[in-house]
Amino acid sequence: MFFDNLSEIEKISGQTGTSVFVLPKNVDFEIKGALYFKPEEKASITIEQMRKMMAMLTTKQFKSCFVIIRPADLLGLDAENAILKILEEPNENVHFLLITDDPSKLLPTILSRAAVYVWRGVLTPVGEISADEKVKDIAKRLLVAQPDKLVDLVEEIASKKEGVRAYTLEVLAVTIEMAYKSYFITGKPVFLAKIPKLISAYENIFHNGHIKLHLVADLI
Repeated sequence: MFFDNLSEIEKISGQTGTSVFVLPKNVDFEIKGALYFKPEEKASITIEQMRKMMAMLTTKQFKSCFVIIRPADLLGLDAENAILKILEEPNENVHFLLITDDPSKLLPTILSRAAVYVWRGVLTPVGEISADEKVKDIAKRLLVAQPDKLVDLVEEIASKKEGVRAYTLEVLAVTIEMAYKSYFITGKPVFLAKIPKLISAYENIFHNGHIKLHLVADLI
């Protein structure tokens, strides 16, 4: 979903538990009284910072609290997993805002629990996708695959002899990134419509679901 004015962010985020806002790094906004978390001593947002946040949220009573994490794509893996646990058991009075210029860099399991809003003034994120060329080729085909071609493509993905689950998750993550960037570039809603299905497949396979079953059933 798109929004036009930065002044809308507080109202939009107040209507949901977790929001991802896509903004360029050089664009600032402020919510009075919000808790802000950004990289401090290290280049990433650490699990220690997330533990500090959790302690603050559990020791205080809030009528309405906004937690702003920026840039959210600099959350370390441990920090992402920590905040994921919070998002799984949301407090209706706490609103999380994850600010990034590229939502595809966030874990699909986080995106599946968030509403994504794109500022119309955002620069189109067309940077190079960092992945093996074969992975990118399969991801590109998966993104546009019609139902009658999907089964053959799933068989190709699942035919990898070693590390098939990790490989499948990598393919899905790259496909999600391609879907976001394709939507930003073309404005065609067909790419946006594919993202929830791709995230669902990623999440189910991540939690040890049957690879072929979810690649087919979740993506049709």
